[in-house]
Amino acid sequence: MKLFLKEHALLIVIQIIQFFVILAIYYLDGYHNLLPALYAVFLGLFFLGGYLLYHYYSRRLFYKRLTSEMESLDQSLQKTEQAPISEALDRLLKNQYKHYQEQIKRLESRQAEHLKFMDQWVHQMKTPLSVIELIAQNLDEPDSSNIREETDRMKTGLNTILYMARLRTIEQDFQIKPVELAKLVSEVNHENKRFYIRNQVYPQFTQDKDGMLVETDEKWLFFMLSQLIHNAVKYSKGKSKTISISIYDRAGEAVLEVKDYGVGIPESDKQRVFEPFYTGENGRKFRESTGMGLYLTSEAAKQLGHRIEIDSKAGEGTTVRIIFSVTQNITTL
Repeated sequence: MKLFLKEHALLIVIQIIQFFVILAIYYLDGYHNLLPALYAVFLGLFFLGGYLLYHYYSRRLFYKRLTSEMESLDQSLQKTEQAPISEALDRLLKNQYKHYQEQIKRLESRQAEHLKFMDQWVHQMKTPLSVIELIAQNLDEPDSSNIREETDRMKTGLNTILYMARLRTIEQDFQIKPVELAKLVSEVNHENKRFYIRNQVYPQFTQDKDGMLVETDEKWLFFMLSQLIHNAVKYSKGKSKTISISIYDRAGEAVLEVKDYGVGIPESDKQRVFEPFYTGENGRKFRESTGMGLYLTSEAAKQLGHRIEIDSKAGEGTTVRIIFSVTQNITTL
């Protein structure tokens, strides 16, 4: 109704001014009996009101459509009354929708090509890194260990790049299935064995019960846990020789916890640790920080329907938990 009144406000004002001008002309011309003129004005206003009411009720769906918020893009294709302006708007929105869909398809195609290129490039880079590692095994220490340390860092960086690219199309990359948490932790620890030895920080694993199963994507959970372990080891180096990895049940929810006893997170940084590329105070001390580990972990957890909790105190360490809901905790079902 407000939009209708705004659209016809000028017409109403002009009509009222016109009636007053006509009355003034009759009065100045010597016709002082204004009752017939007032009756004529009343009739004019009556017909104007009738026209406005008819115009509003015949196009009320059109005005309602213009003032209502769309919940989805498909609603732009809904039709209203078959008035000329309504039909013109329908054609405009249909053409706009068509151009929008074409643009989306082009962007999706480019994104798919970019992801394919990144995937191939990462795997191609891993091949020469593996060759370098094989060559390094025949070298004397400490050269051999130094080279393999650098290749491990490069592999970690390549994996981070790959998962950053996949995060844009993460829904298409999911493969939800039952995953045994203890087995996954064992695989992650084995994968990071040299990383533990190099930093002289070692994992301590505990679990409440054997065979805890959760519904998740194994590949993404492997990556998430690896990121948490890398952070825990990195910020524990030189301060503590152990990190704790725990699996337990909490009120029907399965919890995968990584706890370190390192430098902890300053109070001023706690609210921003999940922001992309934010490294904070610790990032300035530890130059290898990219600010992407916790961001990728939290985004992947959000898409998988898991929760992330983090507790930390500066100088005492940090605890990060991946929490699987009751419905995702198959062990309790």
